[in-house]
Parts: sequence; C-alpha cells; structure tokens
Amino acid sequence: MNFLKRYQNSYLSYFLMYFFFFFCVAFFSGFISVYLMDKGFKATQVSFVVSCSFILSVVLQPIIGKMNDLYESRYVNSLLLLIAGMLSIIFIFLDNLYLIALVYSLVLSMTNGTNPIIERMAILSRFPYGAIRVWATIGYAVATMISGFLYQNIGAGSLYVLFTIGEILCVIGILGTRSMLPEVTETKKVSMKEVFKIKHIPYYLIIVCLFYGVTNVHHLYLPAMLKYSGLKMDDVSIVIFFSTLSEVPVILLSKFYMNRFTNKQLLMSVFVLLIIQFFTFSFITSLWIQIIVVFLTKTVATMAFVMINLKIITTIVIPTLQNTALSLVSACKSFASIVFQLLAGYMIDYLSYQKFYLVLFVFSMIGMILICFFKVPTNQKLKLFH
Repeated sequence: MNFLKRYQNSYLSYFLMYFFFFFCVAFFSGFISVYLMDKGFKATQVSFVVSCSFILSVVLQPIIGKMNDLYESRYVNSLLLLIAGMLSIIFIFLDNLYLIALVYSLVLSMTNGTNPIIERMAILSRFPYGAIRVWATIGYAVATMISGFLYQNIGAGSLYVLFTIGEILCVIGILGTRSMLPEVTETKKVSMKEVFKIKHIPYYLIIVCLFYGVTNVHHLYLPAMLKYSGLKMDDVSIVIFFSTLSEVPVILLSKFYMNRFTNKQLLMSVFVLLIIQFFTFSFITSLWIQIIVVFLTKTVATMAFVMINLKIITTIVIPTLQNTALSLVSACKSFASIVFQLLAGYMIDYLSYQKFYLVLFVFSMIGMILICFFKVPTNQKLKLFH
C-alpha cells in the first residue's frame, strides 16, 4: 500500500506513460511501409491502408477529445490503449489488404486520439516539461533502434507483440499520473461548433493541415526511400534512431525559447526547417547530405510543432474546450494525411521520390506564406514550459 501511495503522481508514472506510449508508436507504425511492401503490396496500397487509418481518425479523434473533456482522461485513454494492444496481436495474422486496413485503422485512430491528450498532460504535471517529455523521445528512439534488428532477424510479428506489452506498461503509467487541474466531477455538453467559432482557429487549422500533411508522408516513406537508396534495414533504423535523438535538446531547452518568442515566430521557424529539408531531398542527390539533413531537421521540426500547438491552443482556447480543440487539430492532421497519402503513393509508384519531395517543398512554401499573414496572438504571461 505504501508503494502505491508513493507511485501516485510520481516521476515513475510519467516515465512509464511517456516512454512506452511513444515506444509503441514507433513499433506499430514506424516500419509499416517497409512491412507492407515486403508482403508484396505497392506504394499505392500502402497509402490506401494508411489513408484508411486517417479517415477513421478524422471521425474518432473529435469524439475522443470530447470524452476527455467530459470524463476522467486517465480512464478514457487507458481503455483505448488496452483495446489497441489487443488488436495489435490480431494484426500479426492478417494477410488480406482490407482486414489489414481495418485493424491498422482501429489501432492508429485510438493511438492518434489519445496522443494530444497525453502531450497536454506534460504541461499539467508537477514536473518540469522537459524532464518528463524527454522520455517520449528516448522511448521512440529506443524502439526505432531495436525494431530494425527485430524486423530483420526475428520477424515483424515480434514488433506487434512488444507493442501490446508496451501499451500495458503505458496504461500502468497513465493510471499513476495526476493533473494540476481539478478532476472532472460533473459533465457538460461540449460542442465542436464552439471550437470552430473561436477566432483564429479556422485559419490555424489550414496551417496545421499543411504541416502534418507533408510531415506525415515524409515520416511514412523515409525508411522506404532510404532502403531504396541502398541502405540496409539495420542502417535505416540507425538513421531514424539518431534523428529522433535530435529532439532531446529541443525538449530540454524548450523553456528558453518557447516562452520567449511569439507564436508566429515559432511557426515560421518550423516551416523554415521543412523548406530546407524538402529542398535537399528534391535537388541534392548525395545520400550522405540527405542523412545529415534528416539528423538536423526531421524530428526537430515535428517536436517543436507539438509544443507550439500546445502553446497556441492554450492561448486562444478556454480550458474547458482545450482537449476538444487538441483533438480537432489531430482530426485535421488525419484529414490532411489522407489527401497527401494518396498523392504520395501515386507519385512514388509512377514518378520518383525526387518529384514527391518537390511537391512537399512547394506545399511548405505555401504554408510559410500563410503564416506571414496569420495574426495569431501571444500571451507573454503564459509560461507553459517551466
């Protein structure tokens, strides 16, 4: 009993939650393009499977967000992750494309739905943001490193077994956490229309769609592109591992820049990184230069945007609607990914990776132009990252 009391709201509970949640994300989706292509499926079929997961996510994510605003988040997210873990075991035995798409979609929609809520828990804990959020990066990096070895030497099935084990450990962590906000004691009706009526939200969601559209397809096809360029799976996993670790200083130093710069300046900085990244893949053929750019920009941009999104939503949305707003952002992320997945699959099958990245470069430039005209406010008194 004494151990259970000490465990509640402990650093260990946050470690388990963040480390194993992102550990599981890497295991289930990190090598899905390679896994399906090794089964004999084409890039267009891979895009179909992933697009199905995003279609279902568009539907489920706002519902999950509303459930988290209405009920206790720990129990809602724990139940969803346990169901996802059980479905992962079923996924191992599937060979039919449509069944693969169905189960993959269910697992990813539940995972994507809980992701923004778990991200928000880092700024609502009693611990410094960087001190606990860094374990998410380490968990993802460790999973990426060992998943390449397991995939090549044991088989893809081992990834999905470890996914289930990781989900159970993550749930143990979630149940031990405590938010600085009061627990939900009564429920109120939450309307999605209320979020859409908030000033700046519609314009911001367009920027979100562009950012996540290009970064999600880049994340999906980067391992396959590196393998196509001549790297072995072990080497691919090493590249992804070290690129993921570049998140660590971004997280640990977040209090020095996230609270200092305006929301607009922060948004512009991540789109500059995207432009550099996709320009390199479009016009520079040296594999080593491409790998260096991956190390320096890939996860730096995506991790920074996660924190920027939390800051913007906290600035412009009232607390009782923030989980719903975060889930709406995730739904837009999924919607954009559907469109970009379909485009990416056809371009890779019938054109080339180079043309594919040229299109991502153009969309990144469009995003930068939109940000220049975005009049997003910044609350200088808001110090989320401590």
